[in-house]
Amino acid sequence: MRIYRIDHIATVTPDLERQVGLLEGLFGFRRLSTWDNRAQGVRGVRFAVPGSSGQVWEVLAPSGDNSPIQAALDDNGGRAGFHHVAVEVPDLDAAVRELDELGITTTTQSGWVEASLTPPKSGKGVLFRLRGPGSLALCGDEAAVPAERTEPDGPTLGILNVDHVCQAFPDRDELAAWYAALAGFVQVWRTPIDEHPDMADLVLNIPGSSICWEIIMPRGDDSFIDRFLSRNGPAVHHVTFQVSDWDAALAACAHHEIPTFDDETGVTDGAAWKHTFIHPKHAGGVLVQLFWEERPGVWVRSDKIPPES
Repeated sequence: MRIYRIDHIATVTPDLERQVGLLEGLFGFRRLSTWDNRAQGVRGVRFAVPGSSGQVWEVLAPSGDNSPIQAALDDNGGRAGFHHVAVEVPDLDAAVRELDELGITTTTQSGWVEASLTPPKSGKGVLFRLRGPGSLALCGDEAAVPAERTEPDGPTLGILNVDHVCQAFPDRDELAAWYAALAGFVQVWRTPIDEHPDMADLVLNIPGSSICWEIIMPRGDDSFIDRFLSRNGPAVHHVTFQVSDWDAALAACAHHEIPTFDDETGVTDGAAWKHTFIHPKHAGGVLVQLFWEERPGVWVRSDKIPPES
């Protein structure tokens, strides 16, 4: 199975209007289209993420009776949260056959093929949606209505791109090898095993995508990642955005009364980098990491993950 494009990242929410306001106001996302498909039980909004890499973000909410989105919310205690990563593959039928051979169950939802991807017997994992080339289907309705362009009411974070999605897993090398064999993910960076007392991580490049995939694993007797895994399984831990101006990003958070935590600064090869986090309750159910670097590559995902995330 080969992925040649990440189409979008999607979250679910019980309050679509509030989430749209957050993403347009603080994050500076631009609304592209909206839909409401009661037959499929989903309504949503599709956004362009600021920057030059063409990333797209979707927010899904329940519509009508027996909504699969409501079921996803119920599984999360009614809270907003991460839902799926949608990707394009060159041969959808071949991808489904390969997943079937690996013992991974696939289903069809709103014109996409769904599969939770982790090694067998490792838990539910991260939900991926797959489609073949040329499909126009969105997650909910092929006939989504283009949205009128709206301008942010106040300062935004100044996002440049989605840098990476981070997944927690008990063994980083096991999951990295599995993604490499399944979809050609390529390891590009890793921390020394003893660099942090409670975690170790590595970063994978997804061929054809500017978005990377980070894996964090627990170390020590009381790792926050163990606690995360016990609550959520091998799920998405956080999503990281790069910002263009650090002071402006923090000022935007203050303007919108959004607190940040675990701020950190550093210098690598004479160039500065900074990062911070926005708690899921202030970011639509997803832990968000923001980073800035004075020169490309100096941050090199030097992120220390907050212990209470």
